[in-house]
Amino acid sequence: MPKTIIITGANGNLGTAVVKKFLEQDFKVIAVDHSGSHLGFADRNPQFELHAVELTDETDSETFVKEAASLYGNIDCGVLLAGGFEMGGIDSTNITALRNMFTLNFETAYNIARPLFQHMMQNGYGRLVFTGARPGLQAEEGTNKIAYALSKSLLFKLADILNKEAKGKNVTVSVIAPSTIDTKPNRDSMPKANFENWVKPEQIAEVLAFICSDKGDILREPVYKVYNNA
Repeated sequence: MPKTIIITGANGNLGTAVVKKFLEQDFKVIAVDHSGSHLGFADRNPQFELHAVELTDETDSETFVKEAASLYGNIDCGVLLAGGFEMGGIDSTNITALRNMFTLNFETAYNIARPLFQHMMQNGYGRLVFTGARPGLQAEEGTNKIAYALSKSLLFKLADILNKEAKGKNVTVSVIAPSTIDTKPNRDSMPKANFENWVKPEQIAEVLAFICSDKGDILREPVYKVYNNA
């Protein structure tokens, strides 16, 4: 029986590669984004559906997860890619900037993770993946992007807390921490960079597919530093 996965941020540069990979792996993909402009390849796939969910709204997010669980029985995996990025050091990062990054990077994950984690615990199985970032792990990487780094760092701590609660329950919370992702917007903003050193969306999708596969069942409390050579 195919596994069912929720993927947020599904219409982004990384999200489209992840959706494609999981459809190739015969997952039932429940994609979440406000648009499907990059997901035309999946439109006619019977294993794909797209939902517009306001991830900053706790009630909307919880209702979505509960309805999906009621419809499909088990939600086996959740890959939470939605988020945002903003530059700024301590001199230019006011509380408004902090709140903006907190909302985009932490609340959008927490609002889905909370009901989804509880569902997985009740079922005795689940693979939940947060999208961290290297600045959330390494202080020197966050000096000129402080709000972004702080908001991403909370996801690592949340994963630690949930993994402690889930110990022995066959529910695992992972965090992927990509370096610069090789996308057109990143190439346009850094045209002189060595793109070969960056990590490709398809490579990250491969890692995520492994996490959610039976081969990844032995892993616990994992953090994946998907850096390539960047």
